[in-house]
Amino acid sequence: MNRAARLLAIVVLLALAACGKPSKEELVRKSENVKTKAELQAVLGLADDINKVGPIETWRYKGSNGDVVFIITGNIVQLQATDSGKNK
Repeated sequence: MNRAARLLAIVVLLALAACGKPSKEELVRKSENVKTKAELQAVLGLADDINKVGPIETWRYKGSNGDVVFIITGNIVQLQATDSGKNK
């Protein structure tokens, strides 16, 4: 295999690895300064699962090693928690 083909293979493998879900630690790090629902969506995108009861919403992001859950009241992010995802 020539040098250009090896380099291309490495680039393709790295690109595919980057497409996987982020870890829950990465999700927490990216979202540590968010205060509003709009900021959360801008940083992490739309949640994998959203539940709403009245003004309270639960946004769940599924990471590669567990979930990160946000409790949102109105437009304000109130709480962040992580879950191993093993109980599902």
